[in-house]
Amino acid sequence: MLILALLASPSPASPGDRPEYTYRTGVSEVRLTFAATDQNDHGVATLQATDFAVVDKGVIVRDYQSFSRTDYTKLQLVILLDSSESVSRKFRREITDAIELLSRTSGVPEENISLLSFQNAKPLVLCAGNCRAIHAEDQLPSTQAAGVTPLYDSVTFASEFLAQRGDAQTEKALILFSDGQDTVSLRSFGDALDAAIRNDVRIYSIDLGGGALPGTSILQAFATATGGRYISASSGASRALDLLLEGFRASYTVTYRLPTHARGFHDIRILATHNLNLQFRSRSGYYFPNHIR
Repeated sequence: MLILALLASPSPASPGDRPEYTYRTGVSEVRLTFAATDQNDHGVATLQATDFAVVDKGVIVRDYQSFSRTDYTKLQLVILLDSSESVSRKFRREITDAIELLSRTSGVPEENISLLSFQNAKPLVLCAGNCRAIHAEDQLPSTQAAGVTPLYDSVTFASEFLAQRGDAQTEKALILFSDGQDTVSLRSFGDALDAAIRNDVRIYSIDLGGGALPGTSILQAFATATGGRYISASSGASRALDLLLEGFRASYTVTYRLPTHARGFHDIRILATHNLNLQFRSRSGYYFPNHIR
């Protein structure tokens, strides 16, 4: 058997020899989740693959590997509550809205929903996988807003928390109740935004600050860059929740081959091809080669 193995093995190549064949393979696929709305800002649930084109680092992409509606059963959802001193006057309303939101996410599996809050030094996981058992604010570990505001650290923590849940096909959404203020984080706004983009997390910002700058600008930037949505709580909590849930129902996932191997950040835009009234929300881009599926 040893002799047969030696006869079957290739003979050693001399330094000047070149192999007759060289095989190289590599497939890089971009996975992009986005939402579509019409001119009245209502979700579009009948979108077709021919209704849009993706512009990836200046390259127009129309040939998709796959296109489908987002599957609710694959959604990982984190609700992040600001419980710092800056939102103390609106905290009870915030808790009530969060509990209502939990009660209206029946399409999402129980184990896919988590509730976090933040104040003082670090965020706190209130529940992970059993959040619908919370039916009243006195069932939460803490119902008093106080302390400093580690917003950026908490968004980073929540994004990394989501990254560890589900698989590559899972959509990850972070619903952030906050006034956009940060007073104590070790990380910057850019660090928090990068964490969300790297982990493909869409941020839905519900503004508790009543449109006060600069907090509103921060919340808008989180939502715009990640493909989420900015919603002012002053427009009415029920309306805000309706818009948020409608956006989930009008979400899609498209995959396509990497159009260019240029290293670094690939900016993304989605353009309507027929109905110019269509509007699209998606993450602003991704990093290559770090986070290609």
